[in-house]
Amino acid sequence: MSFSPKEIWKEFATSTIALVGIGIIVALICMSIIAFVAIPAETFREWNDPSSWLAYPKSALPSWVNYFLQQKIPEHLILKPQHFSQESGNVSVVTDVFATAYEYDSFPSDFIYQFTAKYQGSPLVQLSVTRPDGTNSVLMSTSLPQSKENTEFEGMLFSTDNSMKKNLQNNIQFQFPTDSIPSQDLVFSELDQNKVQKGLYVFKVTAYDVTGNLTLEQSRFIVGGKAYGLMGTDELRRDLAVGILWGTPLALFIGITVSIGSVVFGLVYGVYAGFKGRVTDEVMMRFNDIIYAMPALPLLIILAVTIGNSIFLIVGFLVLFGWVGIAKVSRSMAMQIKTLQYIEASKLMGQKDFKIIFKHVLPQLLPYAFASIAISVPAAITTEAGLSFLGLGDPTFPTWGQILHDASVYGAAERGLWWWILPPGIMIAITGLAFVFIGHAMDTIVNPKLRR
Repeated sequence: MSFSPKEIWKEFATSTIALVGIGIIVALICMSIIAFVAIPAETFREWNDPSSWLAYPKSALPSWVNYFLQQKIPEHLILKPQHFSQESGNVSVVTDVFATAYEYDSFPSDFIYQFTAKYQGSPLVQLSVTRPDGTNSVLMSTSLPQSKENTEFEGMLFSTDNSMKKNLQNNIQFQFPTDSIPSQDLVFSELDQNKVQKGLYVFKVTAYDVTGNLTLEQSRFIVGGKAYGLMGTDELRRDLAVGILWGTPLALFIGITVSIGSVVFGLVYGVYAGFKGRVTDEVMMRFNDIIYAMPALPLLIILAVTIGNSIFLIVGFLVLFGWVGIAKVSRSMAMQIKTLQYIEASKLMGQKDFKIIFKHVLPQLLPYAFASIAISVPAAITTEAGLSFLGLGDPTFPTWGQILHDASVYGAAERGLWWWILPPGIMIAITGLAFVFIGHAMDTIVNPKLRR
């Protein structure tokens, strides 16, 4: 029994699980588009470069957990500057101002100023803060390395610097012992007690230069916290939202590519064997049985270790072991179709076997092929995730399986870092479930027994 695309869609429109599956896939496609449009390609390529994530916190909770807590966890803040420049006599002054309203119940873990300076000579850089109570203090003053030529210098000023605490003690009259209190706590503390002072903090970085060639680039002020972003961060400081978003198009690419490759090859192979029959059928199906009898996962592990673990090689390996079941079913269907009268008529008219197969036999199997493609996608995604979880995936791609592998390596489950484990696991389950829904609905449409 054959179906036109209109008939298939009409049946789909009456199937709740089919519509749910399509809705999930549309959402996944939207996530993939967001990943390509909103996240720079450099972030994807720098996923495993630790130096690219130094500005982010380590193992930070998602920011939204604060909505469920009475005492707010400090969020990790990466502040962008307001730039100002002026001339004062022979001295050029470049100023970057960072402002933040700090409304959390505990102190930040630290704060860091990162910058790239282009200059000639040895400019002076000064960091100061104005607190909500109006008190002002110079936190640190430092000269950049002497250079007779135009140079580019990447620098960082840390709250752990010993001079910062001394400057705070000299410039602000705290009314409690401060010897054992770190600098970041003093900056954000009340005057009369070691308690967070909430309100607007303005950090100002001022650079003085006599050559007039000074510029501050990539300037940012980081207030360290224990919560960050929509998905939090991992032990390597990577933003897990980036990994989850980039993992979506990768999962769809792996699942759809493997399923289409497996189904197309298995369909053509099985139909040709069933149509030709006799010796051809016997030889082809014995080869099919040999591949079918091979243990797929151990062989995939061996191939990944010996040949390589590129994501494209893994896709090829999955196609290599994924077509045999399709070939068996399509062979049996082709053996039934070739006995029909119009097939016999085509043979009597002198049409070649390949033309009959591609023009008359394969079109009858397209609904089955679509159902097989949908059902095969979850198996491909979970197999790749399993290989990645075992450490045999492509480490250069942030797949969901690779994220789970890193979580296992750093003991995320034992440490209670649930935000590192649950999102990729849920995404694998939801993606697989969407294609299972569609495959089940398609199978119900094209299978007469299930329809009855």
